[in-house]
Amino acid sequence: MARRFAEITFTPSVVAAQTLYGSRTSNQRFEVIEEDGDPLGEAEARFIEARDGFYQATVNEEGWPYVQFRGGPAGFLKVLDAKTIGYADFRGNIQYLSVGNMNANDRVSLILMDYANRRRLKIWARARIVHTQQNPELLAQLEVPDYKARVERAVVLTVEAADWNCPQHITPRFTMAEIEAIAASQDPPERI
Repeated sequence: MARRFAEITFTPSVVAAQTLYGSRTSNQRFEVIEEDGDPLGEAEARFIEARDGFYQATVNEEGWPYVQFRGGPAGFLKVLDAKTIGYADFRGNIQYLSVGNMNANDRVSLILMDYANRRRLKIWARARIVHTQQNPELLAQLEVPDYKARVERAVVLTVEAADWNCPQHITPRFTMAEIEAIAASQDPPERI
């Protein structure tokens, strides 16, 4: 959804910065791309559901941004359809900064990282908080049965735009599971 991404992010001040720093011409291509309307295709869905965490940005009533890492088992962020993702909101530090911000301003931005393969997906969405008594079926759909964390609510995100970002400057990092898989695929060293 490159064109929608440009509509959301290329504000007058961003266009001015692109002009000042000489990248306006190359960025204009995002504004004329033909799109089919669905922000999430199969590649995005597979990528999203393979993640074990993401960064979520919200903004409070004073205009201050807040970025939080949301983590859980791989697949806890679920694709509900081509325009909707959601997750069970597990109990955390009980400050409720993100939830409070989403109640005041439903705009959120997510950054999903695959450090090992140097891939990044950015998502802009509108958030909706759903409590168990409002929609128990949805909460059940978003729960992660084997994960021992208390679910307090669901967060449902209507995706406005998504954009794959370049791998430049992403330092490869690996989870223990990824390291163990790499080690298991290697031949053991010969003993001398």
